Amino acid sequence: MWQGILGHDEVVERFRRTLASARLASTYLFVGPPGVGKRRFATELARSLLCTESEEAALKPCGRCESCRLFAAGNHPDLDIVELRPDKSELAISQFVGFDEHLNQEALCHRIALKPFFGGRRIAIVDDADHFNVHSANCLLKTLEEPPPQSLMILIGTSPARQLPTIRSRSQIVRFQPLPVESVAQILLDNGLVADRQQAERAAQLSEGSVERALQLSDATLWQFREQILTALQAPALDRVRLGRAIQAFVEEAGKEAAQRRDRLRTVIGFAADFYRSELRRRSGESVRANEWVERAEPIVRSLDACITALEYVDRNANQAMVIQAWCEELSPLGGTITAGQQREADGQ
Repeated sequence: MWQGILGHDEVVERFRRTLASARLASTYLFVGPPGVGKRRFATELARSLLCTESEEAALKPCGRCESCRLFAAGNHPDLDIVELRPDKSELAISQFVGFDEHLNQEALCHRIALKPFFGGRRIAIVDDADHFNVHSANCLLKTLEEPPPQSLMILIGTSPARQLPTIRSRSQIVRFQPLPVESVAQILLDNGLVADRQQAERAAQLSEGSVERALQLSDATLWQFREQILTALQAPALDRVRLGRAIQAFVEEAGKEAAQRRDRLRTVIGFAADFYRSELRRRSGESVRANEWVERAEPIVRSLDACITALEYVDRNANQAMVIQAWCEELSPLGGTITAGQQREADGQ
C-alpha cells in the first residue's frame, strides 16, 4: 500500500521505474472506473514529486520540508487543480485561459508556464477530463503540444474513448483497475463510511471495484429502491409507465441540484444494467441450441444496450425526464427471469 492507497501498487512501480530512468512524460492521462482512487493517486504523486528533500524515484515525500508543509496546507504555489464546477456539465474555457481583460494572463495554461517557485517543476491536475468540450480542449492543446520546461500535466478520466483525439494522442495513458472487493470493503470500514462489516461487504460485492459506487450502495434508501427496480424487471409483464414514474419520483427526491439528480439517475440505470448482465451470465450457462440461446439473449442485450445509451445521455446533461421515458420504453420484458433470491445469491449476499 503506497501512501495509504490500496490496489495500485503496479502503477506506483511503473512511475518509480520511469523516474529512475529519467523518462517522465509531460502529460499523463489516468483512466479507469470512477471511485478507484485516481485523483488521490495523482495528488500523492504530485506531493512526492514536489518534495524538495526526498529522491523523486522513491516517491516518498518527507512531510517536513517547506514544500510538503505548503502542500498539506492546500496552497502549494507549484500545484494547480482544475475540476468540474458545481452544476456544470463541461470544463469551461475560462478555467484554462481566463477571460475578458485577463485572457491568457491567468488560469491553468498561464500558470503552468511560470517558473517553478521551488525550482523543481510545476504540476497541474485536471480532474473530470471526460467533460472537456471541443473549445476547452483546444485551449489546452498548445500547452500539450509544447509543454513548458519542468511541467507535468495529469488528466483524470474514465476511458480513453471519452477523450478527444487531440487530448488522447498527446498523453501517456495510465490505466487504473477496479479495486478488489476486499479492498473496497476495508476502505469503507477504515474511513467509518458504513455501520459494520456486513454492510461494507454487501456494498463492496456490487461496487464493481469502486468505492464511490459502494458508498452509494450503502445508503439504505437506495438499496430499498434497488429491490423495487429488480422486482419490476423480473415481473412477467413489464409496466414501463409505472416504472418510469417511480424512477422519476425517486430521482427528484435526491434534491434540487441537477448534479445530485444526475448522480442518482446514473446509479438507478446502473442497477438495471447490473440486472441484465447477471441475467445474461445466467443464461449463458444453459444447455440450449445456439439459435435458441441467441433468440433468448436478444431482449437482454437490447435492454442492456438501452441502459448504456441512457447513461451516455445522462452524462451529456440531457433532460432527465425525457431520458427516463425513452430508456424505460426500450426495456424488454424477459420471460423466465431469475428470482429475487437468485439475484441476491448472485450478488454474494
